[in-house]
Amino acid sequence: MKKIIMEIPEITQKLLAAKKAKNVSFADLEKAVGRDEVWIAAVIYRQASASDEEASKLLLALGLDEELAQELGEYPVKGLGPIVPTDPFIYRFYEIMQVYGMPLKAVIQDKFGDGIMSAIDFTLDVEKEEDPKGDRVKLIMSGKFLPYKKW
Repeated sequence: MKKIIMEIPEITQKLLAAKKAKNVSFADLEKAVGRDEVWIAAVIYRQASASDEEASKLLLALGLDEELAQELGEYPVKGLGPIVPTDPFIYRFYEIMQVYGMPLKAVIQDKFGDGIMSAIDFTLDVEKEEDPKGDRVKLIMSGKFLPYKKW
């Protein structure tokens, strides 16, 4: 059986190499670009598109040529593809949805009604919670509730 590996776009590889060479964090890039660190990471991984101004600020912060700005502004094809993710970190989110997806949907529908949480009108923040038993990852997702329409 052939192992399917998620392809990392060439531009993503260039951006990540420059980030590493400059020794900057996504939080540093947040300050330089004026956008949230998670959104900047989504641009770098080609899951979001940047305006000309945002792309210029990002490329300047990474010391890269402005010629990449056009590609960062193109509308990306989003998602991981039609595969179960094999990267352990990403797979855990897939597993979380397998286990808690239906319960989470039921609780949200109890509180809001029949609908979905937008992934378009959406923010995601990552926080580090220090804990003597081991630091914890805290994710804060906030999406607009979109009720299903009747017609």
